[in-house]
Amino acid sequence: MKMHRNFFKLILGLFLTSAIFSACGGGSSPTDPRETVIVFFGAMEKDDQAAIAHLLDLAELMKNTDSDYALQTNENRVFNSPVEILEDLTGNGLTKKRWFSMQRIVNRAEINGTNATVEVSFVDKESSRGYLTKFGLHSVNGQWKIYTFKVN
Repeated sequence: MKMHRNFFKLILGLFLTSAIFSACGGGSSPTDPRETVIVFFGAMEKDDQAAIAHLLDLAELMKNTDSDYALQTNENRVFNSPVEILEDLTGNGLTKKRWFSMQRIVNRAEINGTNATVEVSFVDKESSRGYLTKFGLHSVNGQWKIYTFKVN
């Protein structure tokens, strides 16, 4: 009887430890590139810069100086720090405003080894115009991270 009680306590302890790690984000890293993009949009919606930073390869995004990913703009913005990127993707940032003014559809993912692309459609219902882009992701330490919002 005492053995059953100890076994039950052990199982309960393991379950609670697992639940605590999951709640703290210990087990919440998406293992699928498409799921990473979905979680990314959820973090944008909540203005959760910490979660966004965890899902992005900010060093690679900083290298993008050729095109602007905010949509509907003719100018190329250059970000001088990772903080500027995070501010652009949250709150009143231009990219967040433009992306969230449209319907976002996360389409299929294509995985090629440690690289992947995820098609994302943005639909502007007012002007009946759609934008199709591919987010680029790569695996960093077993986790998919977005390194570009436009793969040509």
